[in-house]
Amino acid sequence: MTGRRVSLSGRPLRIVSVVPSLTELLFHLGLEEEIVGVTKFCVHPATLIERKEKVGGTKRLWIDKIKELQPDFIIANKEENTRSDIDHLAEVCPVWVSDINNLDEALVMIREVGKITFREEEAERLSEDIEKEFSKLMLVGKRRRKALYLIWKNPYMSVGADTFIHDMLNRMGMDNVMSHELRYPELPENKIRQLAPDFIFLSTEPYPFKQQHAEELSKVSPRSKIVGVDGEMFSWYGSRLQYAPAYFRELQELM
Repeated sequence: MTGRRVSLSGRPLRIVSVVPSLTELLFHLGLEEEIVGVTKFCVHPATLIERKEKVGGTKRLWIDKIKELQPDFIIANKEENTRSDIDHLAEVCPVWVSDINNLDEALVMIREVGKITFREEEAERLSEDIEKEFSKLMLVGKRRRKALYLIWKNPYMSVGADTFIHDMLNRMGMDNVMSHELRYPELPENKIRQLAPDFIFLSTEPYPFKQQHAEELSKVSPRSKIVGVDGEMFSWYGSRLQYAPAYFRELQELM
């Protein structure tokens, strides 16, 4: 997905995943036995992940530990992992790097991973289920509302038009007030006050927003409704997508 060529001699038998949402996807595809290493941020499925070796964080991988595991395939992500780590890992074994900014690209990724791991039927079934659920996600008798999605504090950071989260906001009927920006723009409190969105969404990740932060922001932008949201539903582009539409419908009830 990044233009790199990756060659495999056969079905991967020892897989290291350094992307939490893709780790969950691999388990969903039935690759529990093949997965030998995951990051400390890989938390799903909880009952199975504990048995796997940890290889550091997404931005600080333990390269030597990964070498010890002798993987024959590593799955990474352009945004979540560093170029330096990916280059080092490429010396260990083939590294497949995903690059996902919207739902369509996520579905392509799921199908590609299915082909690579010899789980094409399972990946196709999952992709079809996700497409079906998102097709039901329609605004019936509701108008679009303006939303500011925050992922960080000190400084506050939001999401621009070229992010996966932006696509999820759009699909659930929200107009991203930061759509004129790219990637993850910073914004001071006076900017939030000027934007005065209908909703301010406080994500559970990567910054763990709490009730006290909602109270602080309610003073900054009194006209906005402050809502804590599940960051995994907005930013995980693997098998968790099958649950996102139902969650978004619950949020739509606030509109």
